[in-house]
Amino acid sequence: MSIHPWPDTDLGVLKGRAGVYLFRDAEGRVLYVGKSRDLKSRLSTYRAPGGDGRIGVRFLERDAKSVETILTRTEAEALLLEDSLIKEHRPPHNVRLKDDKSFLMIRIDEERFPRLKFVRAHNPKAGKKGGRSRFFGPFASSRAVRRTLSDLHRVVPLRDCADSVLEHRTRPCLKHQIGLCSAPCVGKIDEKEYGRLVERAVRILSGDTSELETDLERRMRTASEAREYELAALWRDRLAALRRTVEGQGVSPRSRQERDVLGLARSGEDALVHRLAFRGGRLAESRSHLFRSELPDEELLHVVLTALFASGRREAPREVLVPCLPTELELVEAALGGSTRIAVPRGGEGRRMLELAGENARGELLRLCAKRGAGEQAAAGLARLVGLGEDREHLVVDCFDISNFQGSNVVASRVRFRGGVADRAGYRRFRVKTVEGQDDFAAMGEVVGRSLRRGVREGDLPDLVVIDGGAAQLQRALEARDDAGAFEVALISLAKARSERTRNGKRIAKSEERVYLSPDTEPIELPRHSDVRHLLERVRDEAHRFAITYHRKERGRIRSRLDSIPGVGPAKRKELLRRFGSVVGVARASVEELGAVPGISAELANRICEHLRERPS
Repeated sequence: MSIHPWPDTDLGVLKGRAGVYLFRDAEGRVLYVGKSRDLKSRLSTYRAPGGDGRIGVRFLERDAKSVETILTRTEAEALLLEDSLIKEHRPPHNVRLKDDKSFLMIRIDEERFPRLKFVRAHNPKAGKKGGRSRFFGPFASSRAVRRTLSDLHRVVPLRDCADSVLEHRTRPCLKHQIGLCSAPCVGKIDEKEYGRLVERAVRILSGDTSELETDLERRMRTASEAREYELAALWRDRLAALRRTVEGQGVSPRSRQERDVLGLARSGEDALVHRLAFRGGRLAESRSHLFRSELPDEELLHVVLTALFASGRREAPREVLVPCLPTELELVEAALGGSTRIAVPRGGEGRRMLELAGENARGELLRLCAKRGAGEQAAAGLARLVGLGEDREHLVVDCFDISNFQGSNVVASRVRFRGGVADRAGYRRFRVKTVEGQDDFAAMGEVVGRSLRRGVREGDLPDLVVIDGGAAQLQRALEARDDAGAFEVALISLAKARSERTRNGKRIAKSEERVYLSPDTEPIELPRHSDVRHLLERVRDEAHRFAITYHRKERGRIRSRLDSIPGVGPAKRKELLRRFGSVVGVARASVEELGAVPGISAELANRICEHLRERPS
């Protein structure tokens, strides 16, 4: 899985790769799920003027903030995964069918001479009355099912005729003569021997083909050495048919067992583990975890498994498939609760699922390396713009943002980007302590000063600080920097592009994003598609997102202070906030002013004052 900001994302690493894509809004809700044999080509059409021509994708310009991609090995796998994700997330911009009859399955009934049939999945009438049936699939199309059945009959000659034909036939059919049927209809094979063929077919459809592949390869070599080339070609074709039959779908496991699959990819000190979580026979989660580690694969997986499941943050599944066994396997399994099996699949469905996880791990690591290279290039360009020199591709940038609600609960955020890539270890949150009311200039001065003073003490100063705003905000931040003694830190401010509405309601830009290098000089307008502008916008938007998230938590805590006052219910709380604007306003109000609010008695007014003054807002 890869998550990219939309539409500002590099699609180069997705060229020629099949998979699915999920557009998400700012809250992470899935808006649309699609598939493609070439993700780069498909996603590029959404960024073209006018989109791809469909009315339904106009939401992208308004709502989509990120796009998530999951790689698959084939387009058929992408189709199956798309269907599974649509059913799981129910995105509002996808067309949803009313039933689950989307794909075909192969079925084997419990009868005297079983045969292979293809039926619709989840059809309650699919199983034969009075007996048990086994299902294999799903398959993306009827053509895929028919090809699988054709290939399988070349390897395992089971009957394919109806029961009425089987019971009334007096001589073998043509298929028996060309080796595609064992002719149980006329007694050419008994029930016991036919049962062995059925079990072989079941093993093949389940992915267990190693023994049969070895046997066919031996027969092919023997015939070739004896110069029986037609016979050797027959075994060669059957071997190819067998391999096509078990090519299978790694995204739609036949087993409904809870299972996690970990793929591993490495590049230098970078190690990326991609986790595919299967629940109830469907892909429930696809997520990547990046590490900087030189540990051997076995030790790294020991650490990863312990961090993922032993911490208690998520429940361990019944089975975890890995590319190699972790060190101290018994200790890890015990830490996961003792009921989780950790294994390295050697073939079949498990091996295909592991290959799919590995493919996603390699694709995500490639994307991150490309992103890091682009980020370092943009960071070097930003360093040149602000006069920090040429060789600064590892530029450390801090950005601050203030968030409040009508002057109450003022908080701030700091995000850090290192070499053009977010460094979450450098993220910080601040409660503004010395500023009352809505004064963003003073609040910005406080948090910038506090952050830089701590950086001076701990030797952890950034190279550049970015302020969201214009010349006035930059001036206040410069004063805070000088008070903190962090004179070597460069400061700039980023002012948003200005726009105006036309008569038809559309907005047109009057200016581009502007950078103030000092409060006394004219700002520099950044070209719309420059790397430096994209980097600064990412930094600013991330600071804003981080501040909003923190403020929502704090705002909820403040409102709960009113709720905790005996006698103040939802109606009275709403009336107080409407009258005084915020909890801060309520706390500043006198007993007489509170008593003037409908429904607030003198006794309750005194109680509110005592409660809020004991616990300052």
